[in-house]
Formats: sequence, structure tokens, C-alpha cells
Amino acid sequence: MHLLGYILIYPFFWFISILPFRILYFLSDILYIIVYMIAGYRKKTVRLNLALALPHLNDAERKVIEKKFFHHFCDSLVEMIKTMSISEKEMKKRFVLENMELVHEYEARGKSVALICAHYGSYEWLLIMNKYLSTHKGFGIYKTVRNKYFDALVKKIRNKFDAQLVDTKQVIPAMRDHRRKGILGYYGFLSDQSPKLDSAIYWTNVFDMEVPVHVGAEMLAKKLDLNIMFVKGAKIKRGYYKATFIGLDKAPKEYPNYEITDMFLRLMEEQIRETPEYYLWTHKRFKHRRNDPPAFTANQTNS
Repeated sequence: MHLLGYILIYPFFWFISILPFRILYFLSDILYIIVYMIAGYRKKTVRLNLALALPHLNDAERKVIEKKFFHHFCDSLVEMIKTMSISEKEMKKRFVLENMELVHEYEARGKSVALICAHYGSYEWLLIMNKYLSTHKGFGIYKTVRNKYFDALVKKIRNKFDAQLVDTKQVIPAMRDHRRKGILGYYGFLSDQSPKLDSAIYWTNVFDMEVPVHVGAEMLAKKLDLNIMFVKGAKIKRGYYKATFIGLDKAPKEYPNYEITDMFLRLMEEQIRETPEYYLWTHKRFKHRRNDPPAFTANQTNS
């Protein structure tokens, strides 16, 4: 069944990927009607997340953000498909890396780097960063796709831009192997999702709610002596994005445990508050919260 699904869907995806962007975004507008207005895909989850994270806004204000988010969400879906055929030149034009000089400075330090970011803006297109690296290789930490054929496709697309994928369960062995072989890397961590309760070791405030958070990037950096860099994403306009890199001045071991994670979360909150419609609100980020923000009431999600 996995092979059949791949055979049926792949040609459709490839056809979409070779379409010009103006037609691609026309399809995205149609997809918005289907996903948001007809199917209501995860609308309740998005509405609840917005009410929890932004309780200071009224229902009408959050409804505007909700609609903008679904427009961006549909754009992101077609942009992910476009990655199959987009050229390096086009990708560099549409995803700008503001301060690559800092990245090169970190390369010159002679250590691998944990690159910590959130599901914000066009996090998928951050892979173009690998085309700018000099001495390091780019590795993305990801969860293997169940369909092995689509998993192979995802890896093929990443390899096109010199990015390699490492499954979450193989991160430590892979990093140790790279170190033995003298391979220096930038390891990309999406660290904003909610961990499973049985694996949660640290709870902290995110948007005034006490929730479990991922600390893997920080702990691995301390364990394997990696430098750390944060990514702040932004959307310039439709189809155009940028990323700004923020490095830590001290070595990870010089920070108390979990302080680096908290620094990342504050940065994430800051960029979300600036333009909340570009965050991935479809994930149940706050499902294990121990408390609600002070201004939150249950009826705020019923609009």
C-alpha cells in the first residue's frame, strides 16, 4: 500500500512543483478554501492555541490571525512541494540569510554547532543554508516518515541542497561517529514541540503556561561540546523569507542547566508576538499545561 500511495501521489506532486509561483499561490488560495472554510482542518486546535498564547487579544483580533495563519499554512504546503524542483538560485532569492558572517565565524571556531529553531516562517527552506557553508556540513534532525518511499523522497530533496537527515533516535550515535571521522556539522533542531510526558524532564513557562519542553539540543550540546546558535525567522512577503542567526557568547557548559532552552523559548515568544500568523499553530503545543494564562477563559475558543 505504501508503494501504491507513492506511485499515485508522486506524479501529482512533481507536476505541482514545476508550476510558476503565481499559479502555485493561486492553488494555495483554493486550498485555503478547502482546508479552512470547508474541512476546518484542526481549526479547534488553532483557535485554542491562539486563545491560550494570546489571551490579551479579543476574539475578533484572534480570528484575523487565525485566517492569516491558514493562508500562510497553505502557502507553506505548496512551497514544500515546490522544493522538489526549485533551483538553488531561486531558493537563495526567496530565502535570505541575513548574517552568514556569524555562521562562518562559528565555523572558524572548529566545533560543530547545534542550530535551534522553531516551526516558524519557512523553516523547511532553511536548508538552503547548506549551500553557504564552508567547512561544516548541514544535518537536519527529523522523525522518519512511516512510508519508506516518501522518506526516501524527503532525503533526496534535502540532499539536493547538501543537507543530510538524521533520525531522532540516531542523533547521538551519528554525532559521535561524525566526531570520530572529523566531520564538523550544523545540526538543526526544531525544539518547540511538546515532548511526551514520560520523557519530559523540564517544565517551564511558555506564554505564561507551565508546560514540558524539549531540552535535547541543549543537553547534546553540553554532552558533545557543541557551540549553539539560534535562528530567528521572518516572512518578508508572500513567498519570501529571511533568517537571522543569534549566537551564544559562552560555551554551553558555562550556562546553568535549562538556561539555554529558556533563552530559545523567549526568542520564540518574541517572534511569535511580532507576527503570530507565521507560527505553526496546528500542533497541540500546550496540551500538557499545568495552568492557563491569567486572562484565558474557556469561552474564548468558541468564536
